[in-house]
Amino acid sequence: MITIAKPIIGEEEINAVVAVLKSGVIAQGERVEEFEEAFAKFIGTKYAVAVNSGTAALHIALLTHGIGAGDEVITSPFTFIATANSILFTGAKPVLVDIQEETFNISPDRIEDKITPRTKAIMPVHLYGQPCDMKRIMKVAEKYGLVIIEDACQAHGAEYEGRKVGSFGTGCFSFYPTKNMTTGEGGMITTNDEDVARKARMLRSHGQRQKYIHETVGYNYRMTDIAAAIGLCQLAKLEEFNNKRMKNAEFLTERLRRIKGLVSPKAEPNVKHVFHQYTVRITEDFTISRNELITRLKKAGIGTAVYYPLPVHRQPLYQNLGYNDCLPNSERAAREVLSLPVHPSLTREDLEKIVCAIQNIG
Repeated sequence: MITIAKPIIGEEEINAVVAVLKSGVIAQGERVEEFEEAFAKFIGTKYAVAVNSGTAALHIALLTHGIGAGDEVITSPFTFIATANSILFTGAKPVLVDIQEETFNISPDRIEDKITPRTKAIMPVHLYGQPCDMKRIMKVAEKYGLVIIEDACQAHGAEYEGRKVGSFGTGCFSFYPTKNMTTGEGGMITTNDEDVARKARMLRSHGQRQKYIHETVGYNYRMTDIAAAIGLCQLAKLEEFNNKRMKNAEFLTERLRRIKGLVSPKAEPNVKHVFHQYTVRITEDFTISRNELITRLKKAGIGTAVYYPLPVHRQPLYQNLGYNDCLPNSERAAREVLSLPVHPSLTREDLEKIVCAIQNIG
């Protein structure tokens, strides 16, 4: 079976974990600090704060900017639920802005219409590894004095005009096993603001700067040294992983782009798209339905996934909260998107198999 995702764990990661276990320092030790320093250098920020998930990173990032009850945060409806839920965690309200059809990212043209006196931040999502239009988003944020919190959980190493995502505002990354690099579970907050970094370190560890001196309500969002040891090894391989993803995506696009009813992903010319997912659209002009295509590809030994079958405002939770937005681009994307394998473990034979299976159907 060609799986939709496959983490690559080598001897380096195994040996690094064993070294941590033998050291006796397993949580929030030197490896975590080392990983933070290395990741900040990679992104191009002064600080990085390691936590135990991408969701924790989003939650803490919002709290460090004082976002809470009564506030509003603008974000995308076409994303994993953690993006919007992290806003709910603070007591604030997610305000959803529809996406661009071509990139699946939040549309800068529509943001200003949703700004109110209660708006405190914009949380763009660099979906599938493609950066949002940060120049235009930053222009709106500056005009209204809004904070930018980047959901870069799927975009490790992605770049907008030569600058890595996660460096435009307060960046949030996930290291879940399916991501471009992994720590098993884990997350990272990146920032150039010393105060944000200080608050984030307190919030991840029960609101303390000194042991057992608690200055504020905090959480147990700490990263283990085991995870950090894996992360250091993965970070060293990330550029190689991303290059393979991009080459695999280029191969797939070249071979699939002429199939009627199948729309290949489009990378904007001023960005580095790192293809966390290779996501096509299966439109009504395709020979069979998306569900039937998924079934046939599975029978052929090819894994696929739909990210995401329901946009945020159509989720039962948000329906119960009274969301009834009309966001046609997001709803159409949810009906049409299909992610194909693009991960670095794929061989040329795997890629040919994927292409031939779809061409024979289409």
